[in-house]
Amino acid sequence: MKVGIVCPYSWDMPGGVKQHIDDLAQALIAQGHDVSVIAPAADDDELPPYVTGAGRAVPVPYNGSVARMSFGFLSAARVRRWVRTGGFDVLHIHEPLIPSLGVLACWAAKGPIVATFHASFSRSRAIAVAEPLLRSALEKLSGRIAVSDAARKSLVEQFGGDTVLIPNGVTVARYTEAEPLPGWGPDGATIGFLGRMDEERKGLPILLEAFTELAAGRPELKLLIAGPGDAQDVYDKVPKPLRERVTVLGMVSEADKIRAYHSVDVFCAPNTRGESFGIVLAEAMASGATVLASDIPAFRKVLGEGQAGALFANGDAASLAREAAALLDAPERRAK
Repeated sequence: MKVGIVCPYSWDMPGGVKQHIDDLAQALIAQGHDVSVIAPAADDDELPPYVTGAGRAVPVPYNGSVARMSFGFLSAARVRRWVRTGGFDVLHIHEPLIPSLGVLACWAAKGPIVATFHASFSRSRAIAVAEPLLRSALEKLSGRIAVSDAARKSLVEQFGGDTVLIPNGVTVARYTEAEPLPGWGPDGATIGFLGRMDEERKGLPILLEAFTELAAGRPELKLLIAGPGDAQDVYDKVPKPLRERVTVLGMVSEADKIRAYHSVDVFCAPNTRGESFGIVLAEAMASGATVLASDIPAFRKVLGEGQAGALFANGDAASLAREAAALLDAPERRAK
């Protein structure tokens, strides 16, 4: 079967949706299908052979974040050509409600279209203004998938209809077989964070505050941070005596991201809002890391109401510190 997959976000930036699409494409290829992915990418970007670039992405504020997307004459022309020459049996569009390639592909396609909705969102002025255009795209869909109850609820409340619920998954073998980063390894005293460091809703300042409280009585405690953002800004938020115990890797490769999961005893996701699923939790669990996450609905669902990981009060650094201490002091609990 010939499958076309539309990625809305820049291929060179890490993110849950992009990784979901890459995993799906590789799984379909392994099953013998002919797969082509189109994604925002500059002409000089290095891309896998199954990915077609649709032009350079631009940063766009979206859903409390800043996403890198494409939407313009060049992108529209490339999407139309990709659809026309691809001869796809089915088109799988991700996030068709955002101003990126998904909407363009919906308009250009004539065959069966399946869409996956990843985000949860509230009605906004932008959605109200764009609703006629979005509905014209939604009307062409043959099937709709939501990755979480939150994403499904947003879609149904804003646009009606219904969806099939299929949660995100990860390629478990890739996460279980990795080794820690050089010089690192679970030692009973390392907390990890992965995410955009300068994005407020990812909650890094809350973790830094909790780390400062914990580190005062734990001279062996270390913090390992990976993700795009300003490293110096992170260090400036940590008291000088503790800065040597904080390591900021910056943006890492997919392989080093997985190694980072294997390098920590507790993986912390202090996100405060705007999460529909939280694929980092699934990745960390597949890597064998103990997960500590904020008690927001999406994370609570993924962690089975706290059965598959620990939860702390959202936005509460003191609560985070208490739960982290309890996990660090209980190796038998982390081993479960």
